[in-house]
Amino acid sequence: QVQLVESGGGLVQAGDSLRLSCAASVRTFTDFAMAWFRQAPGEDRNFVASISWAGSYTKYTESVKGRFTISRDNAKNTVALQMTSLKPEDTAVYYCAAGRLHTKTDSSEYGDWGQGTQVTVSS
Repeated sequence: QVQLVESGGGLVQAGDSLRLSCAASVRTFTDFAMAWFRQAPGEDRNFVASISWAGSYTKYTESVKGRFTISRDNAKNTVALQMTSLKPEDTAVYYCAAGRLHTKTDSSEYGDWGQGTQVTVSS
């Protein structure tokens, strides 16, 4: 089991940048691929980005490619999501998740979740 705590959300304007962080409490962080999902009001929880256990491989949903970057620091048990050129449609609660394979984009493939952090982008 992995305990995850997100931070870094907030209210920004369109075009701004924001960096989300997720701290993991687990014995062996490198056992897990990590991912970010987001959920807007009235919508499903959708995949945003994922990263393999060593950080060698990443995957992004099409709408954030070129704007968001996922990274991890295995020495600190953290994963980050750097978001640039933010758009109002990026507004959502962002969740950090731990799973086994970074290639998975379905939320059911991730077994441990943080409590989420709100990102609001105004136009």
